[in-house]
Amino acid sequence: MRLKGKSVVITGATGAIGSATAKRFLSEGANVVLVGRSEDKLRTLSDSLNQTKTSTTYVAEALDEVAVKQSLDCCINTFGSLDAVFANAGTEGAVKPIDAYSVEEFNHTLTVNVTGVWLYLKYSLPLMKEQERGSFIAVASGAGVVGFPGLGPYSASKHAVIGLVKTACLENAAAGVRINALAPGPVDNRMMQSLAEQSNPDDPAGFTEAVMSANPMGRYGSNEEIANLALFLASDESSYCNGGVYLADGGLTSG
Repeated sequence: MRLKGKSVVITGATGAIGSATAKRFLSEGANVVLVGRSEDKLRTLSDSLNQTKTSTTYVAEALDEVAVKQSLDCCINTFGSLDAVFANAGTEGAVKPIDAYSVEEFNHTLTVNVTGVWLYLKYSLPLMKEQERGSFIAVASGAGVVGFPGLGPYSASKHAVIGLVKTACLENAAAGVRINALAPGPVDNRMMQSLAEQSNPDDPAGFTEAVMSANPMGRYGSNEEIANLALFLASDESSYCNGGVYLADGGLTSG
């Protein structure tokens, strides 16, 4: 039980990566607060996990400052501590050339993906520093370490998340808090389907095949593979890992 006795907040919990991570964490003994925007989706997820004693749900927008703080307080009030945060909520945005975005489109992606992570950092760090322990895992992307044509705001936002992680690490390591970025590559879920449909509406499967063929491993990752890396970063097995960017992309960004 690699997370036995640890209490974790997962944002974007009803998405494919979030729900896979919740399931993995619970299987390793964690107490989990599932955070998402839709009460119905959270209820469905909670019912499927069937772990009423070790999980609870909290409806919150990642940009609602009060709700962010309350979701973290919920973890402490329900389970007694805040040992890890998996900041997973985000959006891919539209697929367009950089000069084709409206200001509103550009700002929306940056705000959801960067400010959302920052708010959870802002309010979890004091709680973790008071405990003198904690692991904060921000979901970045392979597009946060390289460019990605057609995804300018998304790529910029994930580069920014990595900058937040590295800065927060330097500011908080002495207090016993670890902050790392988990950077998935293409994963078999709704987001990649959305990118395929936006990039090549006439032949989404062709987009998928092209991305897979560009990957040294020749495939998409699974949501469970991302959850396994999140488990490592949340557990004490990663006790010397801090300020890192942990890629799970099949080698896609290695070339």
